[in-house]
Amino acid sequence: MNITDQLNNTFYFPSYPKRIISMVPSQTELLYDLGLDEEIIGITKYCIHPKHWHESKTKIGGTKKLIPEKIQILQPDLIIGNKEENEKSQILELMKSYRVWMSDIKTLEDALDMIESIGKITGKENKALKIQNDIREQFSHFKLSTRSLQQQSKRVAYFIWRKPYICAGSNTFIDHMLRICGLENVFTTTARYPEITVQDLRKANPSFIFLSSEPYPFQKKHIHEMQDNCPNSKVVLVDGEMFSWYGSRLLYAPAYFERLLQNL
Repeated sequence: MNITDQLNNTFYFPSYPKRIISMVPSQTELLYDLGLDEEIIGITKYCIHPKHWHESKTKIGGTKKLIPEKIQILQPDLIIGNKEENEKSQILELMKSYRVWMSDIKTLEDALDMIESIGKITGKENKALKIQNDIREQFSHFKLSTRSLQQQSKRVAYFIWRKPYICAGSNTFIDHMLRICGLENVFTTTARYPEITVQDLRKANPSFIFLSSEPYPFQKKHIHEMQDNCPNSKVVLVDGEMFSWYGSRLLYAPAYFERLLQNL
């Protein structure tokens, strides 16, 4: 079986992999929902879903700080990573010794393609296609049900970090999810993840400020800080997994987005 990843690397698999390491939380959850268990021998410390995997599977470091020695001990026949979430230098080094399948996801279609591909690689194609179809159907219904909520533009700044302030910008999966929701990202003219100042925020003057639960764990106490910085904006805490996890977590995103939009 020849498989090509989303960076156009092609691998030959003589059989379905039996020793898999996942280096991305959202793809780890997908592997679980595909019905895999014993095949998954290593995950990162940030792979929190499912909880019992987080507690029992061998940790191979963080997404950007892998521990090569632990990976070597595990001797995987497949490693699954992502261009954005993993460090290029570490991936290139791993590719010298292992099959490393990489995703590159900026849109919903990219995510759906990844789900189907990982299903093929792992021998779980039917389950992957069902997840893919369910996600596609739910997002289709979501778009129809929210048309009335999108009659006027809602300008949003989506924060992912504090000290320094960093927002999701253009050409990111988060930005794509915002656009699916009918929201206009105010920081799409600079970098993918621009570092901004309070002055930049005030100049952009968004209608809403979204404080994500990850990677920085924004909490209620940060609402007042942001409200002081931009008093004309409504500040909202949002579930970062719904906006940035591109695996089977997408099954729950449309319903979450609909509730969120109704309360804006």
